[in-house]
Amino acid sequence: MTQKELTEALRRWQIRNEEVERQTTVSHSESKADQLARIARARKDYAFFVEYYFPHFAKCPSGKFQIDAANKILKTANLKAVFKWARAHAKSTHMDVFIPLWLKCQKERQINVMVVVGKSQTSADTLLSDIQSELQYNKRYAHDFGEQYNSGHWAEGSFVTRDGCAFFSLGRGQSPRGLRYRDKRPDYIVIDDLDDDELVQNESRVSKLTDWVKEALFGTLDGGRGRFIMVGNVIGKDSVLNRIADTQGVHTTQVNIYDKNGEVTWREKWTKAEVQEMEKFMGYRSFQKEYMNNPITEGAVFRNEDIVFAEVPPLHKFRFLVAYADPSPSNNANERKNSTKALFLIGALEGKFYVLTGRLDRTTNAEFVRWFYDIEEYVKGKTQIYYYIENNTLQAPFFEQVFMPLFFKIGQERGRHIGVIPDTRKKPDKFSRIEGNLTPLAQTGRLILNIKEKDNPHMQRLVEQMRMLSPAMKAPADGIDAVEGGVFISNNKILTIAEGAIVIGVRRQNKKRY
Repeated sequence: MTQKELTEALRRWQIRNEEVERQTTVSHSESKADQLARIARARKDYAFFVEYYFPHFAKCPSGKFQIDAANKILKTANLKAVFKWARAHAKSTHMDVFIPLWLKCQKERQINVMVVVGKSQTSADTLLSDIQSELQYNKRYAHDFGEQYNSGHWAEGSFVTRDGCAFFSLGRGQSPRGLRYRDKRPDYIVIDDLDDDELVQNESRVSKLTDWVKEALFGTLDGGRGRFIMVGNVIGKDSVLNRIADTQGVHTTQVNIYDKNGEVTWREKWTKAEVQEMEKFMGYRSFQKEYMNNPITEGAVFRNEDIVFAEVPPLHKFRFLVAYADPSPSNNANERKNSTKALFLIGALEGKFYVLTGRLDRTTNAEFVRWFYDIEEYVKGKTQIYYYIENNTLQAPFFEQVFMPLFFKIGQERGRHIGVIPDTRKKPDKFSRIEGNLTPLAQTGRLILNIKEKDNPHMQRLVEQMRMLSPAMKAPADGIDAVEGGVFISNNKILTIAEGAIVIGVRRQNKKRY
């Protein structure tokens, strides 16, 4: 850190100290009994501890996952743990400040020497400054647990308290050997966001840093006694965080912004609508990396050069068009009302397949049906359109009970009905279909996206899905699946026309229409 940077950091720290003092005023009129009752509660009730002593931090209540983590750490004196918490879930605040201070104020003190480890010495110093600010300027903490600060400074990498508790900062890869305070070795080590985007791309560096964590850093504990904690969000499949988490004997928890039921995990902080807005703005890949601990590598199947935007022929040049829909039905009532659905218009001409326009979004069933009329208005009768909708045997009851009535109802509202053919073909595995039918077209420049639709958010979502497609199929592929369906139907129609056959669908049994 340069002198200029240090001066600015000290200025910001002093402003923070003033805020801590201002926000942590105490009532001197309370009785001693009330104070003792509060102290007793604070030592047991982590949520109350955070709310009362840190009002300048706690703008919303603690989440259950934060409370569970604190209780686990308190109850386990010898702990090796990894907490994979999504971005903005206050992992540094809880692990680097609240929980150490909670351990410190217990009737029998649970911490003697703390080491906070960051990406660099500067980042570690900054993390250390937060806990020194609380110990030196938090009036509520000092009022209930005594004056704390004694000597040292975070900018120098260490400080101590009046009761002989020491705090150190350390940058990744630096030698921690011999780190101790008097006769005490570290008993609380927190490794905070050690990985970065560049590091996780280098297997050798990940291996070297993992060895440093397991050997030099872990070795500073007294024979493994103490709390050894690593926190961060997963930004790479091969990362130090993941390697430590996969080590035998390590307690690991993962917190994503959505829980396994699709609800907001820290609902005390965000509404579901707010999270959905973030997801829309960031795009699938970035959102998954930052908030779902799911980093996805781009270009595993479709390379950037395979995704081609170009001018498309006038609509009347096409003998027919195919609008293919993937409704993504679900057995969950809430998901059915607002699940991701896709509808794309495909045109085939002279060996090339054009994605003319489409829809890809999380929407209701009724809005999904209205998309078909949007496609009809886009074409404006310039050529024949065939409307297909994916409908396998398991989905059939859902279509009969939900979509057929909706098509009839909205058709009545519009004064005309659209005939939709259910695609009941027995499809191979989704990835195999997409890779087998679309990849050869894309790699030879024969799958073309309408350049006039390049700024269409629905088309942008399709492109994102193409970039994220992988054999593991961890990213959604509803849009690409709809394009594959449209290309498959178009190709079969071309073949049947060439053979002189007159059929309505790909298969003769597909004559049923909605």
